Amino acid sequence: MQIAETLKEKTYQQVVRFNPGTDNLLLLDFTEKNQALTGEVVGNTDLFTAYIDSCLKKSSTSNGMVYGIGGYDEHRTVYSRSKVFDSPEGQEPRRLHLGIDIWGSAGTRVYAPMDAVVHSFAFNDHYGDYGATIILHHQLETFSFYSLYGHLSLQDLSGLAEGKHIAAGDPFAHFGEPGENGHWPPHLHFQLIIDMQGMKGDYPGVCKLSEREKYLANCPDPDSILGLMRFAKKQTGN
Repeated sequence: MQIAETLKEKTYQQVVRFNPGTDNLLLLDFTEKNQALTGEVVGNTDLFTAYIDSCLKKSSTSNGMVYGIGGYDEHRTVYSRSKVFDSPEGQEPRRLHLGIDIWGSAGTRVYAPMDAVVHSFAFNDHYGDYGATIILHHQLETFSFYSLYGHLSLQDLSGLAEGKHIAAGDPFAHFGEPGENGHWPPHLHFQLIIDMQGMKGDYPGVCKLSEREKYLANCPDPDSILGLMRFAKKQTGN
């Protein structure tokens, strides 16, 4: 994809602060292969959060903070926890993840990867949804695109306005608590979108497997901007 290749050629500010020389990233698995993610764990936000915390703690060292990371183009069983991802009876549910998740502590700061203006924002307050959400609009040479930040702190929407300029490297959001982030363990959903298709404050972060090609064409790999996946270590011993 030409746009994806163009994105990879540029340099960006970190979306979350990370030092590859001292910090650790853990590649988390949310597919059916992860037998530790039972229905009981996935369906209970406290147990799910404890699971994430346990994974990060087991993989941490004294050298610095650890994030869990991953999920782009991943077919996930965890979306069975919410009707948000269901379809009418007998039809295919949404299970394919279109962004990259960064799992960490509530309150973790989120920074703009490049100059942007606020496209839109919303509090998508449904169980399993994004919760507090901000979408930024970027202009890169001859084309524009959008970056979506889901599961934020509700306070990040206070005083925000469409068209507000945010400079590259500026902090503008934080990982939200479960009560304001759609009832998920604290994390950031980061997604790139080429065409918002008229939507504001929201865009699907999960699609049907049968619609994979269409959605991935509009949502290129977020790691072209994040640049984090090469540092991630695979999860072992769930």
